[in-house]
Amino acid sequence: MLPLSMAKAGEKCMVARIGGSPDVKKHLEDLGFVVGSEIQIVSTPGNGNMIAKVKDARLALTKEMTKRIMVTM
Repeated sequence: MLPLSMAKAGEKCMVARIGGSPDVKKHLEDLGFVVGSEIQIVSTPGNGNMIAKVKDARLALTKEMTKRIMVTM
């Protein structure tokens, strides 16, 4: 298990755990980041931010958010 921030463009991951405050967890779950869901990394521009595909949506995530999402490869 590692933070989503460690994933590279093109990789598919499975959400294993969501960290942070209850408000942050709720926000990420509302976006589709729930335990057991599959994520594909679309791009990582190099500044720690990334674009991830969750279900049929592409979402931009900040570096701080990607550190709170723990995934398995």
